[in-house]
Amino acid sequence: MNDKDDRAHPFPHSDEAVARAGLTPETAQTRSPAYRLAFTDRDFLLREELRPLRLQLELLKPQMVMDERGIESTVVMFGGARIPAPQNTDLARTQTLAELSKYYEQARLFAREMTRRSLETYGRDFVICTGGGPGVMEAGNMGADEAGGASIGLGIVLPHEQAPNAYVTPDLCFNFHYFAIRKMHFLMRARAITVFPGGFGTLDELFETLTLVQTKRMKPIPILLFGAEFWNRILNWDALADAGTISAADLDLFHYVETAEEAVAIIDAWKEPC
Repeated sequence: MNDKDDRAHPFPHSDEAVARAGLTPETAQTRSPAYRLAFTDRDFLLREELRPLRLQLELLKPQMVMDERGIESTVVMFGGARIPAPQNTDLARTQTLAELSKYYEQARLFAREMTRRSLETYGRDFVICTGGGPGVMEAGNMGADEAGGASIGLGIVLPHEQAPNAYVTPDLCFNFHYFAIRKMHFLMRARAITVFPGGFGTLDELFETLTLVQTKRMKPIPILLFGAEFWNRILNWDALADAGTISAADLDLFHYVETAEEAVAIIDAWKEPC
Protein backbone atom coordinates (compact mmCIF):
# COMPACT_ATOMS: atom_id res chain seq x y z
CA MET A 1 0.00 0.00 0.00
CA ASN A 2 1.27 3.51 -0.76
CA ASP A 3 0.31 7.08 0.09
CA LYS A 4 -1.62 7.46 -3.15
CA ASP A 5 -3.82 4.50 -2.18
CA ASP A 6 -4.45 6.04 1.25
CA ARG A 7 -5.62 9.32 -0.25
CA ALA A 8 -7.80 7.70 -2.88
CA HIS A 9 -10.46 6.19 -0.59
CA PRO A 10 -11.09 5.26 3.06
CA PHE A 11 -11.60 1.53 2.47
CA PRO A 12 -9.09 -1.20 3.39
CA HIS A 13 -6.48 -1.94 0.74
CA SER A 14 -6.76 -5.29 -1.04
CA ASP A 15 -3.49 -6.40 0.58
CA GLU A 16 -5.16 -6.07 3.96
CA ALA A 17 -8.05 -8.26 2.82
CA VAL A 18 -5.60 -10.94 1.69
CA ALA A 19 -3.76 -10.78 5.03
CA ARG A 20 -6.98 -10.97 7.04
CA ALA A 21 -8.29 -13.88 4.95
CA GLY A 22 -5.12 -15.75 5.79
CA LEU A 23 -5.91 -15.47 9.50
CA THR A 24 -9.34 -17.05 9.15
CA PRO A 25 -9.60 -20.37 11.02
CA GLU A 26 -9.40 -23.39 8.70
CA THR A 27 -12.73 -25.14 8.38
CA ALA A 28 -14.53 -27.16 5.74
CA GLN A 29 -16.03 -23.91 4.53
CA THR A 30 -12.80 -21.88 4.32
CA ARG A 31 -11.02 -24.75 2.54
CA SER A 32 -13.58 -24.62 -0.25
CA PRO A 33 -12.48 -22.91 -3.52
CA ALA A 34 -15.70 -20.91 -3.37
CA TYR A 35 -14.41 -19.10 -0.27
CA ARG A 36 -11.22 -17.79 -1.88
CA LEU A 37 -11.03 -14.10 -2.66
CA ALA A 38 -11.80 -13.88 -6.36
CA PHE A 39 -8.68 -11.87 -7.24
CA THR A 40 -6.39 -14.38 -5.50
CA ASP A 41 -8.08 -17.47 -6.95
CA ARG A 42 -5.84 -18.63 -9.81
CA ASP A 43 -8.22 -21.37 -10.92
CA PHE A 44 -11.04 -18.84 -11.15
CA LEU A 45 -8.95 -16.27 -13.04
CA LEU A 46 -7.95 -18.88 -15.63
CA ARG A 47 -11.50 -19.93 -16.42
CA GLU A 48 -12.67 -19.53 -20.01
CA GLU A 49 -15.32 -17.00 -18.97
CA LEU A 50 -12.60 -14.73 -17.54
CA ARG A 51 -10.85 -14.23 -20.90
CA PRO A 52 -12.11 -10.62 -21.21
CA LEU A 53 -10.62 -9.81 -17.82
CA ARG A 54 -7.27 -11.38 -18.73
CA LEU A 55 -7.22 -9.34 -21.93
CA GLN A 56 -7.83 -6.20 -19.89
CA LEU A 57 -5.07 -7.09 -17.42
CA GLU A 58 -2.57 -7.61 -20.25
CA LEU A 59 -3.49 -4.21 -21.60
CA LEU A 60 -3.32 -2.49 -18.22
CA LYS A 61 -0.15 -3.91 -16.68
CA PRO A 62 2.41 -2.68 -19.29
CA GLN A 63 0.43 0.55 -19.69
CA MET A 64 0.65 1.31 -15.99
CA VAL A 65 4.32 0.35 -15.68
CA MET A 66 5.34 2.49 -18.66
CA ASP A 67 3.24 5.40 -17.42
CA GLU A 68 4.95 5.17 -14.04
CA ARG A 69 8.33 5.22 -15.81
CA GLY A 70 7.26 8.35 -17.71
CA ILE A 71 7.66 6.77 -21.15
CA GLU A 72 5.76 8.86 -23.67
CA SER A 73 6.97 7.56 -27.04
CA THR A 74 8.85 4.64 -28.49
CA VAL A 75 10.75 3.60 -31.60
CA VAL A 76 9.67 0.08 -32.49
CA MET A 77 11.99 -2.50 -34.02
CA PHE A 78 10.39 -5.52 -35.70
CA GLY A 79 12.55 -8.22 -37.20
CA GLY A 80 13.53 -11.86 -37.37
CA ALA A 81 14.63 -13.87 -34.35
CA ARG A 82 16.78 -16.09 -36.59
CA ILE A 83 19.08 -13.40 -37.98
CA PRO A 84 22.49 -14.02 -36.41
CA ALA A 85 25.05 -11.57 -35.14
CA PRO A 86 27.87 -11.08 -37.69
CA GLN A 87 30.27 -13.09 -35.52
CA ASN A 88 27.84 -16.03 -35.43
CA THR A 89 27.10 -16.49 -39.13
CA ASP A 90 28.52 -20.03 -38.97
CA LEU A 91 25.44 -20.92 -36.90
CA ALA A 92 22.97 -19.58 -39.49
CA ARG A 93 20.51 -22.11 -40.88
CA THR A 94 20.88 -20.82 -44.44
CA GLN A 95 23.31 -18.78 -46.47
CA THR A 96 20.67 -16.07 -46.81
CA LEU A 97 20.40 -15.72 -43.04
CA ALA A 98 24.17 -15.41 -42.84
CA GLU A 99 24.08 -12.62 -45.41
CA LEU A 100 21.26 -10.86 -43.54
CA SER A 101 23.48 -10.64 -40.46
CA LYS A 102 24.54 -7.20 -41.68
CA TYR A 103 21.12 -5.96 -40.54
CA TYR A 104 21.82 -7.21 -37.01
CA GLU A 105 24.66 -4.69 -36.91
CA GLN A 106 22.52 -1.94 -38.44
CA ALA A 107 19.81 -2.63 -35.86
CA ARG A 108 22.34 -2.28 -33.06
CA LEU A 109 23.71 0.99 -34.45
CA PHE A 110 20.23 2.38 -35.06
CA ALA A 111 19.05 1.58 -31.53
CA ARG A 112 22.19 3.09 -30.05
CA GLU A 113 21.70 6.37 -31.90
CA MET A 114 17.99 6.61 -31.14
CA THR A 115 18.68 5.92 -27.47
CA ARG A 116 21.12 8.82 -27.38
CA ARG A 117 18.22 10.99 -28.50
CA SER A 118 16.03 9.38 -25.86
CA LEU A 119 18.52 10.32 -23.14
CA GLU A 120 18.16 13.95 -24.18
CA THR A 121 14.52 13.68 -23.03
CA TYR A 122 15.52 11.84 -19.83
CA GLY A 123 14.26 8.58 -21.28
CA ARG A 124 10.73 9.75 -21.99
CA ASP A 125 10.77 9.77 -25.81
CA PHE A 126 12.24 7.58 -28.57
CA VAL A 127 12.61 4.61 -26.23
CA ILE A 128 13.60 1.47 -28.15
CA CYS A 129 10.91 -1.21 -28.08
CA THR A 130 11.46 -4.74 -29.41
CA GLY A 131 9.88 -8.15 -29.05
CA GLY A 132 12.51 -8.95 -26.44
CA GLY A 133 13.82 -12.08 -28.15
CA PRO A 134 16.97 -13.02 -30.08
CA GLY A 135 18.13 -11.87 -33.52
CA VAL A 136 17.21 -8.33 -34.55
CA MET A 137 15.38 -7.85 -31.26
CA GLU A 138 18.51 -8.63 -29.28
CA ALA A 139 20.50 -6.22 -31.46
CA GLY A 140 18.03 -3.43 -30.73
CA ASN A 141 18.09 -3.91 -26.99
CA MET A 142 21.89 -4.26 -27.10
CA GLY A 143 22.29 -0.94 -28.91
CA ALA A 144 20.12 0.82 -26.33
CA ASP A 145 22.14 -0.72 -23.52
CA GLU A 146 25.41 0.37 -25.13
CA ALA A 147 24.12 3.95 -25.21
CA GLY A 148 23.35 3.77 -21.50
CA GLY A 149 19.59 3.96 -21.86
CA ALA A 150 16.55 1.82 -21.13
CA SER A 151 14.71 -0.31 -23.67
CA ILE A 152 11.47 -2.24 -23.70
CA GLY A 153 10.94 -5.91 -24.50
CA LEU A 154 7.44 -7.20 -25.28
CA GLY A 155 7.75 -10.98 -25.13
CA ILE A 156 5.18 -13.63 -25.90
CA VAL A 157 4.63 -17.11 -24.47
CA LEU A 158 5.41 -19.63 -27.23
CA PRO A 159 5.31 -23.44 -27.39
CA HIS A 160 9.11 -23.50 -27.42
CA GLU A 161 10.89 -21.76 -24.58
CA GLN A 162 12.27 -18.33 -25.49
CA ALA A 163 13.78 -16.35 -22.63
CA PRO A 164 14.17 -12.58 -23.00
CA ASN A 165 17.51 -11.44 -24.35
CA ALA A 166 19.99 -10.18 -21.78
CA TYR A 167 19.83 -6.53 -22.89
CA VAL A 168 16.18 -5.69 -22.18
CA THR A 169 15.81 -3.35 -19.22
CA PRO A 170 14.52 -5.77 -16.54
CA ASP A 171 11.67 -3.62 -15.22
CA LEU A 172 10.53 -2.94 -18.81
CA CYS A 173 10.52 -6.61 -19.81
CA PHE A 174 6.95 -7.83 -20.29
CA ASN A 175 5.43 -11.18 -21.15
CA PHE A 176 2.17 -11.63 -23.08
CA HIS A 177 -0.28 -14.41 -23.75
CA TYR A 178 -2.34 -12.53 -26.37
CA PHE A 179 -0.68 -11.50 -29.62
CA ALA A 180 -3.34 -8.85 -30.22
CA ILE A 181 -2.68 -7.00 -26.96
CA ARG A 182 1.07 -7.25 -27.52
CA LYS A 183 0.71 -5.64 -30.94
CA MET A 184 -1.39 -2.87 -29.43
CA HIS A 185 1.42 -2.07 -27.03
CA PHE A 186 3.93 -2.02 -29.88
CA LEU A 187 1.93 0.69 -31.62
CA MET A 188 0.30 2.71 -28.83
CA ARG A 189 3.34 4.93 -28.22
CA ALA A 190 5.22 4.46 -31.49
CA ARG A 191 6.89 7.51 -33.06
CA ALA A 192 8.52 5.36 -35.75
CA ILE A 193 8.45 1.73 -36.88
CA THR A 194 11.48 -0.08 -38.27
CA VAL A 195 11.03 -3.45 -39.92
CA PHE A 196 14.04 -5.68 -40.51
CA PRO A 197 13.99 -8.92 -42.50
CA GLY A 198 11.97 -11.59 -40.75
CA GLY A 199 9.34 -14.28 -41.06
CA PHE A 200 5.62 -14.69 -40.38
CA GLY A 201 5.69 -12.73 -37.12
CA THR A 202 7.49 -9.79 -38.71
CA LEU A 203 5.12 -9.81 -41.68
CA ASP A 204 2.13 -9.89 -39.35
CA GLU A 205 3.46 -6.88 -37.45
CA LEU A 206 4.27 -5.00 -40.65
CA PHE A 207 0.85 -5.53 -42.22
CA GLU A 208 -0.98 -4.73 -38.99
CA THR A 209 0.84 -1.39 -38.93
CA LEU A 210 0.23 -0.64 -42.62
CA THR A 211 -3.46 -1.53 -42.30
CA LEU A 212 -3.97 0.79 -39.34
CA VAL A 213 -2.27 3.70 -41.11
CA GLN A 214 -3.97 3.02 -44.45
CA THR A 215 -7.41 2.96 -42.83
CA LYS A 216 -6.57 6.06 -40.76
CA ARG A 217 -7.04 4.19 -37.49
CA MET A 218 -3.49 5.29 -36.66
CA LYS A 219 -1.66 8.52 -37.43
CA PRO A 220 1.01 8.30 -40.13
CA ILE A 221 4.49 7.72 -38.73
CA PRO A 222 7.76 6.73 -40.41
CA ILE A 223 7.61 3.06 -41.41
CA LEU A 224 11.11 2.04 -42.46
CA LEU A 225 11.89 -1.28 -44.13
CA PHE A 226 15.53 -2.30 -43.85
CA GLY A 227 16.72 -4.21 -46.91
CA ALA A 228 14.98 -3.31 -50.17
CA GLU A 229 16.32 -6.41 -51.92
CA PHE A 230 14.86 -8.72 -49.28
CA TRP A 231 11.46 -7.05 -49.18
CA ASN A 232 11.08 -6.75 -52.94
CA ARG A 233 11.98 -10.40 -53.30
CA ILE A 234 9.22 -11.62 -50.99
CA LEU A 235 6.53 -8.95 -51.51
CA ASN A 236 5.35 -7.67 -54.88
CA TRP A 237 3.93 -4.34 -53.79
CA ASP A 238 3.52 -3.08 -57.35
CA ALA A 239 1.35 -6.10 -58.20
CA LEU A 240 -1.06 -5.08 -55.44
CA ALA A 241 -1.24 -1.54 -56.78
CA ASP A 242 -1.60 -2.73 -60.40
CA ALA A 243 -4.44 -5.04 -59.35
CA GLY A 244 -6.17 -2.16 -57.61
CA THR A 245 -6.32 -3.95 -54.26
CA ILE A 246 -4.31 -1.05 -52.82
CA SER A 247 -3.90 2.42 -54.25
CA ALA A 248 -0.67 3.73 -55.71
CA ALA A 249 -0.55 6.24 -52.84
CA ASP A 250 -0.38 3.36 -50.36
CA LEU A 251 3.13 2.62 -51.62
CA ASP A 252 4.19 5.89 -50.00
CA LEU A 253 3.29 4.64 -46.53
CA PHE A 254 6.74 3.10 -46.11
CA HIS A 255 10.35 3.76 -47.10
CA TYR A 256 13.30 1.49 -47.80
CA VAL A 257 16.55 2.04 -45.95
CA GLU A 258 19.81 0.14 -45.80
CA THR A 259 21.65 1.73 -42.91
CA ALA A 260 21.03 3.11 -39.46
CA GLU A 261 22.10 6.56 -40.68
CA GLU A 262 19.44 6.58 -43.40
CA ALA A 263 16.74 5.56 -40.94
CA VAL A 264 17.73 8.19 -38.38
CA ALA A 265 17.77 10.88 -41.08
CA ILE A 266 14.22 10.05 -42.20
CA ILE A 267 12.94 10.11 -38.62
CA ASP A 268 14.70 13.43 -37.94
CA ALA A 269 13.19 14.98 -41.09
CA TRP A 270 9.70 13.52 -40.62
CA LYS A 271 6.73 15.81 -40.94
CA GLU A 272 3.25 14.40 -40.55
CA PRO A 273 1.34 14.55 -43.85
CA CYS A 274 -1.46 17.08 -44.00
